[in-house]
Amino acid sequence: MFSSKERERFFHTQLVKYGVNYQKAAKAARIIASGCPDDSLTEEEIRLSKEVCQDWLRQHQRITSILREHTKI
Repeated sequence: MFSSKERERFFHTQLVKYGVNYQKAAKAARIIASGCPDDSLTEEEIRLSKEVCQDWLRQHQRITSILREHTKI
C-alpha cells in the first residue's frame, strides 16, 4: 500500500497537471492524503479541498471533451 507521503505526492501531481494553483494543490493534497474525516477538518480545510477538487474536475472535463472532439477527426 502507499504511504501518506506517496498519496500526497500523487494527488498534488494530478491537481497541478490539470491546472490547479501549485500552493493550493499542495495544501489540498496534504488534506486529501491524510484521510481525515470531514468532522475533524476545519471549515477552511473543507472549503479549500472542495474548491480545488471542483477546479480539477472542471479542467479534467474540459480536456476530456477536447480530446474526444480531436479523436473524431
